[in-house]
Amino acid sequence: MRIAIGADHRGFSIRTKVADFLKQRGHEVEDVGTFSPEAVDYPDIAAEVAGRVSRGQCDRGILVCGTGLGMCIAANKFHGVRAAPCHDDLTAELSRRHNDSNILCLSADLLGERLIDRMIELWLNTPFEGGRHARRVDKILDLERRVEEENKQ
Repeated sequence: MRIAIGADHRGFSIRTKVADFLKQRGHEVEDVGTFSPEAVDYPDIAAEVAGRVSRGQCDRGILVCGTGLGMCIAANKFHGVRAAPCHDDLTAELSRRHNDSNILCLSADLLGERLIDRMIELWLNTPFEGGRHARRVDKILDLERRVEEENKQ
């Protein structure tokens, strides 16, 4: 699987560990940075990862900032992106099983490394359940299309 990853300055140290974790499991990683602990604006990083997922250049993405929330808000502005801020095993699993999330947003400040590893493993290996959930995800895609059409007018 090709996975884009990115972090702001708060997630800088976690980002390299996430990249290594993914590579050890045979995934292709596109790391968009940040590559130093200098302050950066999280929407810029989120846009890089979400853009790659939206355009189909990457299968999924992982974003890390202080809380995971800002990255999630920015990433969800992109067509076809279903970014989820997850904080435990259950939210990571259900974001895939029920919502077919394609970007995992993590908190560098609130989560430990072992929990992050477990969450990523669950998120990568949990299939989308489909069924009634597919209908709901389709409705999200329809909402995106309607909003895009309204904005063109």
